[in-house]
Amino acid sequence: MSEEMILVVPRTELDRLGDFQGLHFEVERYLSAFFTPPAPRFMPRSAAETDPSFKQIIPYAIFTHAGRVLSYVRGGKGGEKRLSAKRSIGIGGHMNDTDGAGAAFDMGAYERALAREIGEELRIETPYRQRAVALLNDDSTDVGRVHIGVVHVFECETDAVACGEAVITELAFHEQEALRLERERMETWSQICMDQLHLLLGRP
Repeated sequence: MSEEMILVVPRTELDRLGDFQGLHFEVERYLSAFFTPPAPRFMPRSAAETDPSFKQIIPYAIFTHAGRVLSYVRGGKGGEKRLSAKRSIGIGGHMNDTDGAGAAFDMGAYERALAREIGEELRIETPYRQRAVALLNDDSTDVGRVHIGVVHVFECETDAVACGEAVITELAFHEQEALRLERERMETWSQICMDQLHLLLGRP
């Protein structure tokens, strides 16, 4: 079985646009550059996970309903072992070469990849609206040094959202204050998002 080929951009592209730590809200400017050749390319996942000269683009979707936020605990059999047993408020995963049209990977391919990844991890039986609200970069951890997140907010009309994979456990919508009490149990990206949740949810 061939190895998964995942989407990356050179770290130098992030440096050119303006490096940052934490959240950054100029989403369109960065994504436009990331999906303009020759920036986007595919690498074997095993190589990308250990090469900080490239950033893997990861959509990171936060689901809300009536002011509550969806949260879960990642089981031990997930693809990213470094995040197992951590609580999270973000659903997402890698973009791969099957999401594009041939060698191309543009915003249309990104939207298809986002839908595929969400559909693999969750069963969504409610209407929703979604928008990209921020970029997320965290070079303080081994995981963060090789990834960059695109934070999306999904506003659900009902709470009819269920697990799509066994690795997603303890899935439920929680009041924001209750989640803040769980902050120290969360993966780093979720901690960063929790700290500025009011900005993420409040952006048009």
